[in-house]
Formats: sequence, C-alpha cells, structure tokens
Amino acid sequence: MRVHFHGAAGEVTGSMHLVEAAGKRVLLDCGMIQGGSANEARNFDPFPFDPASIDALVVSHAHIDHIGRIPRLVWQGFRGPVFIQRAGADLMPIMLLDAASLAENDADRENRRRRAGEPEAMPLFTRDDVHDVLALLQPIAYDARTQILPGVEIAFRDAGHILGSSIVELWADDRKLVFSGDLGPRGTPILRDPVQVREADLVLMESTYGDRNHRDRIDTIHEFGELLEQAWNGRGKVLIPAFAVGRSQELLYWFARYWDEWKLSRWRIFLDSPMAAKVVSVYDRHQRLFDAEAQKVWKDHPTPFNLPNLHITASTEESIAINRIENGAIVIAGSGMANGGRILHHFRHNIDRRDTHVVFVGYQAEGTLGRRLVDGAKWVRIHGHDHRVGARIHTIGGLSAHTDQRGLIEWYEGFEGKPPLVLVHGEDRAREALAGELGERDGIDVRLARPGMVVEV
Repeated sequence: MRVHFHGAAGEVTGSMHLVEAAGKRVLLDCGMIQGGSANEARNFDPFPFDPASIDALVVSHAHIDHIGRIPRLVWQGFRGPVFIQRAGADLMPIMLLDAASLAENDADRENRRRRAGEPEAMPLFTRDDVHDVLALLQPIAYDARTQILPGVEIAFRDAGHILGSSIVELWADDRKLVFSGDLGPRGTPILRDPVQVREADLVLMESTYGDRNHRDRIDTIHEFGELLEQAWNGRGKVLIPAFAVGRSQELLYWFARYWDEWKLSRWRIFLDSPMAAKVVSVYDRHQRLFDAEAQKVWKDHPTPFNLPNLHITASTEESIAINRIENGAIVIAGSGMANGGRILHHFRHNIDRRDTHVVFVGYQAEGTLGRRLVDGAKWVRIHGHDHRVGARIHTIGGLSAHTDQRGLIEWYEGFEGKPPLVLVHGEDRAREALAGELGERDGIDVRLARPGMVVEV
C-alpha cells in the first residue's frame, strides 16, 4: 500500500490523498483550496494524476474543503463511484450546488468588468457539473464494512465533526489505513463523540489545532452570554460568520439551550443563508445520529431550528433588509472564513460601526478576510472598496468543530502499538507543535505530509 499526498499537506484546506493498493487507485477526499485569491486560483491547476485513472473516491465529509474539486475531477475524466456516509450524501448536493452558484455569479461579475482583450473568466465548476457528480454517489451507513473494489474494503466511523463526518478505515494488501478526516471535540452539542479506532498500520490524522487547546466549553458559553449582554446594552448588532453546515446548527442549539439565561427573546435572530433551510431539513431527517443530550433538547421548547424569533432568510431581498436594522439583531451568515457569501454584505454595511460585534467561532485560514480581522487589521477590502474596521472582533475558540491538541493526542493514543502517523490538514506551526508533543512519547514515527510525498506501508 502506497499513499501519495496531494492536498492539505502543509495547509488546512484542499484535502486530497491518493492510495494505491490491490492494483487499484483510491482517492481520499478531493477538496477545494481556500484562503485568498492566489490560493483559490490553484483549484484550476491540473490534478497531479490522471483523473481517469482513479478507480474510486472516498469522501470523509461534506465540507467544501473536502469535496469542492470533485466536479472538476469528474469533468476531467473520473467515472468511478463516490462513497460517502449517508447523511453526508444528503448534504453534498446542497454544498456543491451553492458553491457552483457562487462560482457562476463571480465569473459573470468578472466578465461584466472585463476589458477588451482580457480572457473570459470561467467558474471552477457549474451546476451541471454538480449533477454529473451526484450520479456517482454511493452512500454507506456508519459501521458497515463494505467492499468498494476487488481487494479493497472500507468502513465509516463517526468523526463527530459535522453531520455525516467520517473516520475512514481502509483495508487492502493485508494492511489497514485509517484516515481521521476532521475530528470533532468530545462533548460537541448535537453530534456524538468521535469513535476510537484501535488498530492501524498507518494513520493519517488532521492537525488543524495541533498547537493549542480550546477553552473549556462552560467558560466559552459564559463568554458568549456576556458578549451578547454587552452588545445589547450598547444597542449593537452581532455578526457571526459561520458555515451553513456545522457551526450554524451548533449556535442555534446553544441559543435554544440558554434561551432564558441569555434573554434571547428580546433579539431578532437571522440565519442568513440560501442553504440554511435545506441543511436544517437534513439535520431533522438524521436525528438518530444526534447524541443523547441533543435528543432531549429537541423534545423541549423552543427547539433549536424553530426558535420563535428565528428568521431563515432565503432570498436576496430578505438579506438586504437585515441591514436596515440598526440594533438588536444577531446575524449568522456564510461563509465561515468571511471569504465570500452574504456575511461580506453585512460587513460592508457594519464593519466600521463601533457598536457592531463580529464573532468568529471557527478556524480562519491564512489569506482569508476572517484571518486578517482576527489578526487585528485596521482596514479591510470588501467588494473592491476599503473599509475601516471599527467593529469589535471576538474569537470564541471553544466552539470549534475541530478537536484540539489534547483531543488529537488522546485519539492517536487510543491505537494499539503506536502505528506510523502522518499529519495532514494543518499549517506547519500547528503540525510541528503536535509532532513535538507526540515525539516526546518513545517510538512514535511522526511525519508531516508534503505535496508529492509518498509513504509506503
């Protein structure tokens, strides 16, 4: 068995790893590269392999940095099956169709500004390309060991990151590879804890937060409540960049759980996302995957997705109308890294106001607007115009969908026999810190994935 590392190898986004075994070629994830225009332009680069030579694609979960280049893979010749957990299969069309719509709109906007002689802008993929992908989907339930190709078997285990997120176990050539996908923290609301896998000959593990530990969740919730009280007393507005899958649902969960303590009935709450209603519907259909506490919360009133003052805004007109509200509004809008989507329009109208509170609840990749704001930028460029940052910027790290350094170490230490470990899906600072911590434990072979690196087991 040989593993070739082609994406999320020294960065957080663009997950893509190629496994050669049993005479077959299996691709693990095919994600979009995110983080500024220069990085995103790399999504148009040719694949470092012939897409037609790939026999099967196995997807860990439906976040766009794990699925966003699949339409191009198919467009360039891939015709094999695409395996993903069942709830992930329900989320994938929502995510890809939204990304296609954004790409088409961006290309149209650029072409309207195009000068004579300049090349025509093309979207990364179109909605028609997405439909070609969906025809290849083969959903698999958790914990069902399945032969996907002659001599190759896989099983999905719950990774606790988003609905349908999976740890991938792959058996071939009398060897077993375990790919963590993205691991959620233990105790995450709604989702079950990540499954502990015991046996492996090689482990590929994410390392997004390999250099830090999250705040205790109780402290985080207390901080969030204080922030909302401060914003209300200052007659302000709260803007929360959040991905439509994962953080948005968790935020609504906490709003329902602390409805009385946070006095949320006085606020107007907006989930401003064209995808939101569809994603909420998928969550409702897969309640059997929720943890026991979430099952209990769903039986109480108000339920997270049915708060009495929650407005799910689908149309552009509804979204625009939110910016007429001067105060008393909580707006959750995509994208989570503020590198696109409706949150930019809310920033454009509110980022200069001192009574605006911007709350980041997830990882901000290098090169994104979110990262610049978190790092203290005084001026930012939005839709071609410069804006002074007057808003108060908050980072609530305890709500991350990724486990922290402690959680990563504990998950790896659950394996028997200290199998070789390759760290993926992390910036070098985080991976080096995690490798250093693990290196202090005798006998652990830890490597940092690099583009083009090959590991044989």
